[in-house]
Amino acid sequence: MAHDLNRRDTFKAALLPLIATQPAATPATAQSGGRLVVSLSRSGNTRVLAGALSRRFDAPLFELRPRDRWPEDYEEMVAWASRMREQGNNVPLAEDLPNIAAYDTVFLCHPIWGMDLPAVTASFLQSHDLSGKTVIPIITHGGYGAGEAVATAQALAPGARFTDAFVLECNQERADLASLNQWLGANL
Repeated sequence: MAHDLNRRDTFKAALLPLIATQPAATPATAQSGGRLVVSLSRSGNTRVLAGALSRRFDAPLFELRPRDRWPEDYEEMVAWASRMREQGNNVPLAEDLPNIAAYDTVFLCHPIWGMDLPAVTASFLQSHDLSGKTVIPIITHGGYGAGEAVATAQALAPGARFTDAFVLECNQERADLASLNQWLGANL
């Protein structure tokens, strides 16, 4: 039995080879003047916000990661973060963003670590020139506010224009673990 294609199906079939060969927007293939979402997330709270921004603005998402993995254990992670901050926030990154010049606007998404900008995010700012760009801070924290994060970011990217920050209190991993341990102690 013959299958008749309607006009929409014919149009889709004609465009499919063109659509399939177009690369998705990534930080490596960005066009000048666009938006970029740069994100650091350990527990996932900030990752949720960064993903929503990426989808809403059809913007590439660049996830910051240290070259050497950070500790899985929360308390060890806190100690690691403090050491990195004390050592001048010089954390080698897992990958570099080679074409930061292609973006006019950067959503800078990160949690608060030790009342300040995480060392990994600071390393990104130290190694990428954001002069002339609009930086929109998206900050998550566990109950103590944004601390010095915005001032630190502004000092590390002096040529950038910073908007007001979006600051959101999220679950604090330490409190979640304490609640779990308390329940385990009482019930098991």
